[in-house]
Amino acid sequence: MTSGPLMFHRLADYYDLLVGDKDYRAECRRLEALARRFGRSGGRSWLDVACGTGRHLEFLRHEYDVTGIDRSPQMLRVARSRLPGIRLLRRDMRSFHLHESFDVVSCLFSAIGHLETDREVGAAFANFARHLKPEGVVIVEPWIDPAIFRSGHVHLVSKRDGPVLVARMSHSTRRGAHSHVHYHYLIGRLGQGVRYFEGTDVGLMVPPRRLVDLLRRAGLRARFVRNGLTPGRGLLIGQKPADGSVRVRRSR
Repeated sequence: MTSGPLMFHRLADYYDLLVGDKDYRAECRRLEALARRFGRSGGRSWLDVACGTGRHLEFLRHEYDVTGIDRSPQMLRVARSRLPGIRLLRRDMRSFHLHESFDVVSCLFSAIGHLETDREVGAAFANFARHLKPEGVVIVEPWIDPAIFRSGHVHLVSKRDGPVLVARMSHSTRRGAHSHVHYHYLIGRLGQGVRYFEGTDVGLMVPPRRLVDLLRRAGLRARFVRNGLTPGRGLLIGQKPADGSVRVRRSR
């Protein structure tokens, strides 16, 4: 059995097929509109944290000078094949240091849900803030609000791309502040048979009010926007002060 982010490493070659219904172009238009609305730094540099296979960067690069970071070498391999010439680095969102700042820092598709505690989320937010230019903006898509998480939900996705067929069935449960989504995968390829594996994705569920507080503790002006990219998740927006200061407050 595979668990957590390791499951996504193993799925890197099939990840884009499984999320093929996701409208990255429309999402990037929404993200760019938010960056213009809340950002005042005046530049066009964009850092995408936990960039995965680079699908958002594929569209953002037309308007911005983009950089992507991710923990998974397998996901980055796919991203590099899609985005030759784009800087893509293997880094951890809690501890990366690029020795430069950006006009926009994004962390999308609920990647912060793979952190284990509020303290780790706070460390990631503080790191995002340190990499922002004065009056730059952070855009974060959180994992689901624990108040609306549906324990016991069963879901099936199946996708085909030429000789490849992928099926995924999931079942969700809850243990305290963490969701546990147990996945079963069937991957078939013409002439090569069918492979099966299973794994559990554990997600940290943090209420929006607490996430806003953690962004503020990272020194940013923060708000939660309910109209996000994925139903039920919303978006966090953080703005860096004009004086460029980041006064990190200790989390309780």
